[in-house]
Amino acid sequence: MPAFLTEDWFATVEKLTAEAGDLNLPPALANLAINLVVTDASGNTELALDGGKIQKGLSSNAKTTLNMDAETLRKVFLEFDMAAAMQAFMTGKIKVQGDMSQLMALQTAKPSQEQKDLFKKVLEHTA
Repeated sequence: MPAFLTEDWFATVEKLTAEAGDLNLPPALANLAINLVVTDASGNTELALDGGKIQKGLSSNAKTTLNMDAETLRKVFLEFDMAAAMQAFMTGKIKVQGDMSQLMALQTAKPSQEQKDLFKKVLEHTA
């Protein structure tokens, strides 16, 4: 099981995403692209949530960038813990650059069952 945010982890996410096929996303999520810069002891890791899928590197489609630590990323994006997201935002653990309306879309859009299943598999394959 690869460690979170390592090269092996991104390869596993890519494989699981390809196997998942159509995520049947609502338009608010299908059209959403957000860049994520995760800071940890070894530096920064850049990734994006683009079209409901996690990808390595930044997306040219994104109008918003979120800066946070790896633990916050895991809770918010893999575990869909919106209470943790709100708390992290209010305490400054999530910093936003760019278009805040993108976050409102993310907060109100409900992930499809297919996306939930994919992210659950990703979480199961994450050390």
